[in-house]
Amino acid sequence: MSIISMIPYTYVERKIKRTQKVTIQHSKDMCLYADSIETQNDCFHINDVFDISYKCVSKDSGFLYLHTNQGMFAYTIQTDPSAFITAYKNIKTKG
Repeated sequence: MSIISMIPYTYVERKIKRTQKVTIQHSKDMCLYADSIETQNDCFHINDVFDISYKCVSKDSGFLYLHTNQGMFAYTIQTDPSAFITAYKNIKTKG
């Protein structure tokens, strides 16, 4: 199945290496398909996602929220999510 829309998200991993605290920032992609939304660690069937919302935290970043039947999942993003959210809403209205 082909990707309808994609948006990059980031997450921070903190580790202790020897005597130093190391912070690693990872960048991954959230992919919207006709029947699901997939991240690196999660896969949500499109019928299990009730809504997607966005909250701007600063001029450079914000949180993309997936409201699902498993709870709410927050992803840190640095790009405008309007195209991703519109594509999701188009799928939901067709389905």
